[in-house]
Amino acid sequence: MKKIAVVAAVLLVGAGAAYGSGWRIPEQSVNSTARAGAYVAYTPGADATYYNPANMSWLDDRGYLEVDATWIHLASISYTDSRTPSYNGESEKENFFLPTFFAVSPYYGDFRVGFSFTAPAGLSKQWHDPFPRTFAEEFTLKVFEANPTISYRFCDQFSVGVGIRGIYADGKVKSTGMTPTGIGISRDMDGDAWEAGYNIALTARPVEDLNISVTYRSKVDLDVTGTARLATSLGPSTYNGDVDVAIPVPAVLAIAASYTFFDQLTVELEYDRTYWSEYETLDFDYPVSLGNPVLTAVFDQPMARNWSDTNTFRMGIEYDFKNDFVLMAGFALDENPAPSEALGFELPDSDAQLYSIGLRYKATEDMEVGIAYLYDKKDSRTVTQDTINGTFDDAAAHLVTIGLSWKL
Repeated sequence: MKKIAVVAAVLLVGAGAAYGSGWRIPEQSVNSTARAGAYVAYTPGADATYYNPANMSWLDDRGYLEVDATWIHLASISYTDSRTPSYNGESEKENFFLPTFFAVSPYYGDFRVGFSFTAPAGLSKQWHDPFPRTFAEEFTLKVFEANPTISYRFCDQFSVGVGIRGIYADGKVKSTGMTPTGIGISRDMDGDAWEAGYNIALTARPVEDLNISVTYRSKVDLDVTGTARLATSLGPSTYNGDVDVAIPVPAVLAIAASYTFFDQLTVELEYDRTYWSEYETLDFDYPVSLGNPVLTAVFDQPMARNWSDTNTFRMGIEYDFKNDFVLMAGFALDENPAPSEALGFELPDSDAQLYSIGLRYKATEDMEVGIAYLYDKKDSRTVTQDTINGTFDDAAAHLVTIGLSWKL
């Protein structure tokens, strides 16, 4: 479970998926991956139920289904220490597979119902070199969300949507190494949590080709409970028992506008605000004393995080060739929330630039197939603090999403 805590500081590939800052993963469908997450105002598929349920009101009066799968490849991150080469290291390359599902009902009067199953956050990072392994031999976080939604169309110009978020998180953390004074330490933790939240959306269409949208996904506190196995070479003392920790999945506000030119070219601009400042402290709670001063000092002290709210600016384009092919592309600038004094090997996050492209093909009158690629390039980051004094380089993520969608 402890792993979740630190991992929560990353979004599933926050260190590695074409994800966003921290541990958010905005890209959950072909359309979103292809447009670098600029997918709130103009959402022409079943995935509208997740990205903007208010937009379900603008879909054709039929049922919609979509199934997607995303392969995420995390590049190896290199760490070069400024004090001694013996502290240098490289993280493992990692690969993940994320399935998602979206469905939208036909109209019930002015109402519409939707459902999505996604993996909106998570992370994994492994270091096997001696110094980084002391802090993050393995950090893995998996977050899954079931999100039923409903929309209501007030008129042809205005619609609202609301949803309930059911979230399950599972995490694991391992580390093996030595303290600065030469005392061996190790930890092996795992845990999970079930929590709930909500989301709301508004869309205005002052003219047919213009969409102006606002969406908000609530903060969800993950109260993770699990077991911890802690040991030290100083004395016979070990701990094998319960542990819990609270970690926020931050609220996200998105404001977007899209315009369709000549019935073929759609351009969307989007601004995201992720409220990471809720993540102030990482504090593990044990029901009894750890019984050893080394274990207490290393594993039972509150750790300041003091993350900052972040801004992301996205642009997506979609061009309908009117011959069964639709081309998409996107670009985004993504800030990271972690201050240098709180940065760790479990999440060596930094600002990023996202580049994406994708294609949809209308295979039959009622079925489309799609494929999208996104490249998430992280900036190099130099950190000077008590633990880390060096530079992280080469962090990057590659995402490939394929999908099928149907009109029923």
